[in-house]
Amino acid sequence: MYEVEVKVPANIEAVAERLDELEAEQVDTVIQTDTYYDAPHRDFAETDEAFRVRRETRKGETNAKVTYKGPLLEAESKSREEFETGVEDGDDIDAIVQHLGFEPAATVRKNRRVYEVREYDVTLDAVDDVGEFVEVERETDGDIEPVREGAYEVLRDLNLDPSDQQRTSYLGMLLSDANE
Repeated sequence: MYEVEVKVPANIEAVAERLDELEAEQVDTVIQTDTYYDAPHRDFAETDEAFRVRRETRKGETNAKVTYKGPLLEAESKSREEFETGVEDGDDIDAIVQHLGFEPAATVRKNRRVYEVREYDVTLDAVDDVGEFVEVERETDGDIEPVREGAYEVLRDLNLDPSDQQRTSYLGMLLSDANE
């Protein structure tokens, strides 16, 4: 399965108003705390991979997932292979991966509002110490290009410019800001 994602910086309140005009349905509100790990056997920054433990809080209840993201597949979007599964206890999976030699690299915290527009998830992100962004994404097990072009169309419907796309991850932006 491939995740096709296009992310642009934006004023999320203005985009929320546009989503209301389009009668888009808000389907979720979530607080995510992502702890990213460095591997003992290779440099994820060099290989363009990511390994994280995500905690999601909805309506006062927190669940955890572990995710591996492969390298980017193309220059036109943030499309990549992704594997994700729920875990019963986020603290236990943190302990397991640290005992295996993985080191916490950074934590990214974001408040997200998720809408559905046609077949796409449109996410309004307020990311601590990074900024505000809109992500348009959809999964596919086939051809990436038509899914990416559909994401561009959704952005244009939201009065956003696909050429403003930011391919750097929130983790990369956070670490870049910390090193400046």
